[in-house]
Amino acid sequence: MAVFTLPPEMIGFYKKNIEFITEHAVDPDKRRYATRHEAVRHYIDIDHWGVYPFPEVPRDWTEALMKFTEVGVLPSAGDTLRLYRDTVREQAFINLDYSGVKLSAPYQTAYRDFFEQQIRPQYYEDEWKVDCDALGALFGLGPGSLDCRSAYAVDHFSEYGIVPYHLLQMQYRLTEAFREKDHGRILRLSAEMGHYIGDAHVPLHTTENYNGQMTNQVGIHAFWESRIPELFADEQYDFFVGRAEYIDDPSAYFWEAVLASHQLLDSVLMVERELSETFPEDKQYCYEERLGLTIRTQCREYARAYHQRLSGMVEARMRASVHAIGSSWYTAWVDAGQPALPAFGEYEPSVAERQEWEELQRQAQGGQSKGRAHENE
Repeated sequence: MAVFTLPPEMIGFYKKNIEFITEHAVDPDKRRYATRHEAVRHYIDIDHWGVYPFPEVPRDWTEALMKFTEVGVLPSAGDTLRLYRDTVREQAFINLDYSGVKLSAPYQTAYRDFFEQQIRPQYYEDEWKVDCDALGALFGLGPGSLDCRSAYAVDHFSEYGIVPYHLLQMQYRLTEAFREKDHGRILRLSAEMGHYIGDAHVPLHTTENYNGQMTNQVGIHAFWESRIPELFADEQYDFFVGRAEYIDDPSAYFWEAVLASHQLLDSVLMVERELSETFPEDKQYCYEERLGLTIRTQCREYARAYHQRLSGMVEARMRASVHAIGSSWYTAWVDAGQPALPAFGEYEPSVAERQEWEELQRQAQGGQSKGRAHENE
């Protein structure tokens, strides 16, 4: 439905390729089976880090990684030495206690430069290795001066999810695809952007208790995200949300979506818990036939009662998601200079693209999810 939020200059291209977008919107879920780096792009366990509005979590990606990445030095003898941060007269420093001396460097300038050059480029590597001389230079030491057999960095942040940061990166990529007039890439990124934005609008994608496993409500994720829309969206929801709007600050916009979702979390959990305690237990779960399989799922009347007590929450989040998707596409197009888009003819993928998608499908069908399991499996 996000296609119908677009201006005339864009809608023809997107409408002609709406089946392509729909088909490839699930590619991010398939990619969970291909790389361990995919799952974390779908959520952020923001409550792991504190309480709303989570000032402890930097909104800047590099700042977040810097804050929650452990950097250590293994000297020729003795215990591992770890870098740590402190603040003196409102200025932050990164420090290393070394040979009885406290070595320090400005956190926001020297250490950020060091981190961006030495550590961040290794993000997708299995191990992050740090050059001993580069680390010594951070603290003003010459080559070979730091007693360092080896040095390392360990990311303690990404495992709790990175969806708002990934959305900003995707926004940049989509803008670049428009700028390069790469129609295939525009469509692929638009489809995937829609998936991630949709995830950011789901309250249970913003918590460590993502499937009710901490509150004895296992299965609530699929209940809210899949079962409720499956039963009521087509007949009851209105997805005509008006025109897409230009996003002035994409980072703040994506963070607001996440925080708005998280503020609904207590209601998602509390309403279901209260309902489960009052609704007849033997009428909460039923068995249905799907694709030749018998599955256990929430009974229609139980789902209806939950849906009613949520007072339109699911529809509201889905409507907000639709508008956000259209606005993301529109913003990327505007920022790229509003390039002309072909209004006629469907995009024809190359042989290489088809082979790539076939391989992704093969991995999804026969493999095992890497990272957090998909909550609807």
